[in-house]
Amino acid sequence: MKDAYINLPLIKNEAKNRFEMEVDGHIALIEYKETSSKIALIHTEVPKALGGRGVASAIVEKTLNHIKEQGKLLLPFCPFVFAFVKRHPEWKSLVSPKFKDYDKL
Repeated sequence: MKDAYINLPLIKNEAKNRFEMEVDGHIALIEYKETSSKIALIHTEVPKALGGRGVASAIVEKTLNHIKEQGKLLLPFCPFVFAFVKRHPEWKSLVSPKFKDYDKL
């Protein structure tokens, strides 16, 4: 994660079922669905004004850290999150072994 994003807070907006991170007045987000033991990440969205600056990777990493701290398993339905975990195999242990594409990570 780029240094510029390390100290930015990750907000879990439960009313909208999304994780949010504000960067330069814009909101990057990851939509989720949650059960008592798992969190499914559905969609990652970064405003065009923030594109190409590593914001999507930063919010994914912050969200994965949150999931790990909560002791939950990840269901990476979002293609960006799936690709991030595939590029960073240290996060695979967070993925539920029952996830349909687990063997592709």
